[in-house]
Amino acid sequence: MKTNIFNICLPMLLLCGAITSGCEQDDLWEIFPDSETTAIKKVVDGFEFKFCLLNEAGEAATVFNEGENFAFYFSVTNKTNENFYFFPGFAYPEFIGNDFCKVYGSNDQDYGKPYTFRGYNKIGIAAYPFNADETVVFEQPWVDSRDSVWRWEHGFYESTHQEFLEKGSYRTGFKYRFEFVRTNDAPTLYTNTLTFKINFKIQ
Repeated sequence: MKTNIFNICLPMLLLCGAITSGCEQDDLWEIFPDSETTAIKKVVDGFEFKFCLLNEAGEAATVFNEGENFAFYFSVTNKTNENFYFFPGFAYPEFIGNDFCKVYGSNDQDYGKPYTFRGYNKIGIAAYPFNADETVVFEQPWVDSRDSVWRWEHGFYESTHQEFLEKGSYRTGFKYRFEFVRTNDAPTLYTNTLTFKINFKIQ
């Protein structure tokens, strides 16, 4: 690499290093209320990722009526011919930060999340088998009336009792570098940092 190019790239390498190795390009997918699709659905390294919001009929949507509840839906499907272990850190705030299932308004107002994360059972990776053709699904309503703690994939959650959103424009999304551990001695598979963004509207 020529010296002048190296001098330009070095600051970028330092900035990227905290998130990914090298100056790796992140993958970003974003949809809007006027997009042709209402769900983000992509295959990366043999794994299918789907992220969307569901209306009360269970259909993917980006436009909702005032007073209508909606749910966050995220799934990962193993479309490889291999068996893996998959730790779902994307749903554990201490691994991903606070953006998964968080809603922001058009003026960047933070509306929070529909749940509080209460921790998880710190057990070995073998407790998270992810075999070929299996799907891991996380689904969570925005307005959740449950009063008790519930469990999902060895994690524990409690409702924040959100209220229905008023008319307006909103967004939600998250970023995560997924890790799939092979069941043999072969190297672990890492994706790029994947970023999912949904812009939606309450009318």
